[in-house]
Amino acid sequence: MLLANIAGMYAVWHGPKGLRAIASRIHRLAALLAGALGVTGRDFFDSFELKVMRSGIPGDGAGETAKIIQAAVAAGYNLRRVDDETLGISVDETTTREDVAALLKLFGHTGAPVEALDAARPCAIPVTLQRREPILTHPVFNTHHTEHGMLRYLKRLQNRDLALDHAMIPLGSCTAEAQRRRRDDPGVVARIFARCIPSPRSTQAQGYVVELITGLENQLKAITGFDAVCMQPNSGAQGEYAGLVSIRRFQEANGQGERNICLIPKSAHGTNPATAQMCGLEVVAVACDDSGNVDVADLKTKAAQHAANLSCLMITYPSTHGVFEESVRDICAIVHAHGGQVYMDGANLNAQVGLCRPADIGADVSHINLHKTFAIPHGGGGPGMGPIGLKSHLVPFAPGHFLPSPQPSP
Repeated sequence: MLLANIAGMYAVWHGPKGLRAIASRIHRLAALLAGALGVTGRDFFDSFELKVMRSGIPGDGAGETAKIIQAAVAAGYNLRRVDDETLGISVDETTTREDVAALLKLFGHTGAPVEALDAARPCAIPVTLQRREPILTHPVFNTHHTEHGMLRYLKRLQNRDLALDHAMIPLGSCTAEAQRRRRDDPGVVARIFARCIPSPRSTQAQGYVVELITGLENQLKAITGFDAVCMQPNSGAQGEYAGLVSIRRFQEANGQGERNICLIPKSAHGTNPATAQMCGLEVVAVACDDSGNVDVADLKTKAAQHAANLSCLMITYPSTHGVFEESVRDICAIVHAHGGQVYMDGANLNAQVGLCRPADIGADVSHINLHKTFAIPHGGGGPGMGPIGLKSHLVPFAPGHFLPSPQPSP
């Protein structure tokens, strides 16, 4: 959702003319670079592959490729190693003429300067793939191209939203999202964060790995009481899924693959039963009393009824209606007594921080909505975070490490 909003506003701000100009510039620089390096007969937009041996560059193939990669890294550029004699090069909106000149220098180019090459640049996009019809014809994409105009447009959209500055939000667990308004800017704007490519070399992302990710893992372990934290899930919904998958893997590994019943109170967030069904679990609803709290008697009955096949309980704490249910320890104990695991929905962890910890209460695994607890961007599978905390017995069954495999050293 966050990514869709950013993409939509990007299109509103630039409009069709602006987007065409950006795309044209990217392709122009890519075509200029490819042409100067002798790459011909290829169709591409912003990326192309270069045969080192076929570009008039002397060397032994693999050795020369390694040298070029090493020189590029030293100059601040990452080239993609396809094989011993092939490199991949990509340009984007941040690429400049100076970057093109620097890359050409790395490859030993001694021909015409960038300006002269640009005058005769080829187009590597086939005519059949060049869009001719109008794009983004709605007025919204052709109106708001000044700073004050964009600001007023965003304000009009804001005024149409039911937010905390207008009224109470019915779903209590989401009211905490107001705190992130001041904190989104650094993550979106700061170059030290925004310029990291999706798959960086391991040596180029130590600040992310050690200071940001490992540091946050340790903080979350202290806050939640869990033995380990998996940072892979990118949203609360993905955290739910990862948590239940960890439970199912644990039970299957212990010869309990038949456990497929998931108890969920009727007061639960709607994503809970949806996630359970995605994991192949059968949902059994647990009643709530007149105050909206879990009916412990009904829980006992259903836990005993399904004891042979009880996989887990999904419970939100504090509850969706914002109450610290006093019976939560007893609820967890009942599920454990019948061989099940406790999944705690961490949507409201912000209310627990400093007061209590999910692992101490009895949860075996819990996802953490960091966009609510610590105001980082909302999930949606993008730059958000929905990590899960796990007790030690579930740790071996959590999702694999999120980092890409290190690229071979030159």
